[in-house]
Amino acid sequence: MTVNAETLLLLESQAIELPSWAFGNSGTRFKVFGTPGTPRTPQEKIADAAQVNQYTALSPSVALHIPWDKVEDYDALGAFAEDHGVKLGTVNSNTFQDDVYKFGSLTHIDPKVRQRAIDHHFECIDVMDQTGSRDLKVWLADGTNYPGQGDIRGRQDRLADSLAKIYDRVGANQRLVLEYKFFEPAFYHTDVPDWGTSYSQVSALGDRAMVCLDTGHHAPGTNIEFIVAQLLRLGKLGSFDFNSRFYADDDLIVGAADPFQLFRILYEVIRGGGYGPDSTVAFMLDQCHNVEEKIPGQIRSVLNVQEMTARALLVDNEALATAQMNSDVLGANAIMMDAFYADVRPDLAAWRESRGLAGDPMKAYAASGYQEKISADRVGGTQAGWGA
Repeated sequence: MTVNAETLLLLESQAIELPSWAFGNSGTRFKVFGTPGTPRTPQEKIADAAQVNQYTALSPSVALHIPWDKVEDYDALGAFAEDHGVKLGTVNSNTFQDDVYKFGSLTHIDPKVRQRAIDHHFECIDVMDQTGSRDLKVWLADGTNYPGQGDIRGRQDRLADSLAKIYDRVGANQRLVLEYKFFEPAFYHTDVPDWGTSYSQVSALGDRAMVCLDTGHHAPGTNIEFIVAQLLRLGKLGSFDFNSRFYADDDLIVGAADPFQLFRILYEVIRGGGYGPDSTVAFMLDQCHNVEEKIPGQIRSVLNVQEMTARALLVDNEALATAQMNSDVLGANAIMMDAFYADVRPDLAAWRESRGLAGDPMKAYAASGYQEKISADRVGGTQAGWGA
């Protein structure tokens, strides 16, 4: 099974946004690890992200995280990005690191704390206005650790009120995208733990409020592709945060733990109309590179998404529909497995070379000397990372 011209044409427009924070230092709950060459400024993060796009042509935009990527002049930051061949993308809010948010942010019982969290999102929308960003992505650490600690229903009501105030400020060409996570840092209950809660909240807001699906934010064994199918069916899948997990929110390289799951997800994305030039579903990575080098980790990640997209596009949908109509269980499954097992890498390497790119982006980046250069040049200052 080979990647045909039609599939290559569909791959031509694939775009996977990179998270600025993936290029900073990260680690475990117990230690944040420093590495040579780690960016110290938003500009250096963007320069590193541009390397991924240079070798793959898959990542033309970089998501910002406020206040981690806060600058005085966003016009200048946008011009810097364009000079490096990328643009500024999604703006991510942060209401989980200030001490005042210890017991919640948008759901906090104190209206002054809630207003502070709302005002932060207003600031993020102001950044979007300056950068031309379409999406405001909201992830909340809000929740409780013990039964009785908080009024579960009351917190949902306060969340709905806070989100409505934020949504009212979102521009006509902008979207609010609400992420969910089934646990951590709250362990008894999380205020937005699943797609259903996110869906119910954004549905009450309006057409420009969507759900963000992070592939690592589910309980073990969850059928994520079913969620994808449902959200696409309901017209509420706004974006993906791609990563991989073995146990919980491990934030590993996408496709590393379960490549077949990534294939199944992308098949449902394509089947449901979530992929292609007419789709508004945004693809983004959301990963931490704790032990591996960051730029190669991001290169490997976008290539994994591209390869699995190519395999998902190879599914013979006509034959699959016939097998399903005839209740041909094994025949239908074989059609899926044939596409999954297809080795698309040689065809994609040849296609990249035909477009003036390196056939092996990982090898080309390693040979470029960029990592050695930034390791030598970026001495002094404060390395970016969690909280910076």
